[in-house]
Amino acid sequence: MCYQCCDWFKQHRPHLVEKRDSNGLNMEGAVDSDTSSITTEEPQTEAKPSSDQVTNTETDSISNTEDAATDNSQSDSGEFVVTMLAKAKLEEQGLGVKGRSSPLLEAGTQDMPAYMSHREEDVTAESWRQHRKHVFVLSEAGKPIYSRYGSEEALSSTMGVMMALVSFVQTSDNIIRSVYSDEHTVVFLQKGPLVLVCVSCTRQSEQQLRGELMYVYYQIISMLTQASISRIFEHKKNYDLRRLLAGSEKILDGLLNLVDSDPSFLLGAVHCLPLAASLRDSLSQILQKAITSNLVFSILIAKNQLLTIVQEKTVIEDARLEPADVHLLLNLIGASSAFQAGEIWTPICLPLFNPDCYFYAYISYLDPPECTVCLLLLSTDKEAFYAVAECKRKIEEAMTAQNSLSLIDKAQSYSVSQVGVSDLRHFMYKPFDVPDNYRQLSQFTSPEMEAPYSSEEEKTRLLDLYRYMHSRIHSTSRPLKLIYHVAEKETMLAWVTSKFELYTCFSPLVTKACAITAITKLLRWIKKEEDRLFIRYPPKYSTTPNPSKSSRSSKSDQQDSTDNGFLSLL
Repeated sequence: MCYQCCDWFKQHRPHLVEKRDSNGLNMEGAVDSDTSSITTEEPQTEAKPSSDQVTNTETDSISNTEDAATDNSQSDSGEFVVTMLAKAKLEEQGLGVKGRSSPLLEAGTQDMPAYMSHREEDVTAESWRQHRKHVFVLSEAGKPIYSRYGSEEALSSTMGVMMALVSFVQTSDNIIRSVYSDEHTVVFLQKGPLVLVCVSCTRQSEQQLRGELMYVYYQIISMLTQASISRIFEHKKNYDLRRLLAGSEKILDGLLNLVDSDPSFLLGAVHCLPLAASLRDSLSQILQKAITSNLVFSILIAKNQLLTIVQEKTVIEDARLEPADVHLLLNLIGASSAFQAGEIWTPICLPLFNPDCYFYAYISYLDPPECTVCLLLLSTDKEAFYAVAECKRKIEEAMTAQNSLSLIDKAQSYSVSQVGVSDLRHFMYKPFDVPDNYRQLSQFTSPEMEAPYSSEEEKTRLLDLYRYMHSRIHSTSRPLKLIYHVAEKETMLAWVTSKFELYTCFSPLVTKACAITAITKLLRWIKKEEDRLFIRYPPKYSTTPNPSKSSRSSKSDQQDSTDNGFLSLL
């Protein structure tokens, strides 16, 4: 059975499977067989690596509706979608979308020709095979849930074979993790009743690909919650989850596009818009003063980057907001221009904060028609729309009085030339030296990608190099502290200490000694600019009653399928 599956993969993905450890499969618990010859010594000091450290120099480039019990169990899990489909009734009761049709429906219909081209792509065509990365989501019964390219119906037999391979390995009390070949890596991720599969021809490591699959899983959880998905499949194992995800495919597509183009996902950090510390503090104080009961997070976003975030004081005692949750929020907001039309009130789950409960998100842009500054307020009270909307009004008034929107509009990402380091083309810096009681959100900074990385092709190539360096630094079998890598068109240097993680790109003829000297100058510049580049000390506020109930909801609260805030409106 195993080899038949492998033969099928060969027919549909040329040269996809080769033997590895006698059967071509990497099982759970198997030892990573990386035989890389890269070696390095730890930097002699945290402040500066000496030029005579031993580093490696490389020269290679790089789904039945009649089932009442099932419907009841899924009602709370589908409230995200129900919210969007119930637009008219929501407006009648003062909830939901104000002034426009459903953002999720628009997310599924805007830019239809390009969007439909992926959904209707011929899965037997060579062009389908040539995509750099395929992602499939299916249930344990082999039911298709999502495919990045091609329709799920056309790929139902393909996903059935994938599930057969997973099941075959499970009969031996093993878990399939990956399949390798010269040209492709196939990574499997099993999360409860869902199976996620990635087929990649990039140089990304198994660990990186599995991390991307986790983001897809988190995005699904953010719409349905983990508890709801589990209850649905416990009652009906062959349930078609696409019924609840209908209209949300573009959100998943957008997420995968971001994963491919935004290093935030690679670094597990949030990118802050560079802003004068005084202006950022002023914005934080405005958010601190505009509060209401059960308001948990107040977030300002501009130009798809974080401006500031304020949280309720007791939240950090239970859990803290993780970068992945912020990434999911940013992806949701960016999935459709419908969010720019007015006020949105919708439930959303933050999987890393609590995968089984909803927050209620108020989303509104503060600067129409430009719509670059977005306010996101998260509450645990589904009836708090008017109270939260009043908070938004206060924030808007204060920002107008202080001319904040105009100042934000002038804020721009910086150029690498502003650093003043010759031969430095680009870098990514992630600090670790933030006081523990403030470390609720990892951040990073990097300049704009400029020539010679202006084209999409060159940007992708540079990001691939960064992914390669990241995989070597974070190798599970042989982690490194410092790598000096000579590529075909540039020189790369990666350095990780207890205080920071740094990836740099230099012009091709830069020597190791020059690169180390340049990094010293770069670190001095970052230190001088850190109050502008990062949110150093995130402010907090206090509300009553305790807003952290979302993270400690009782089981009965989580499984209430008749009073979920939106289903009763239908």
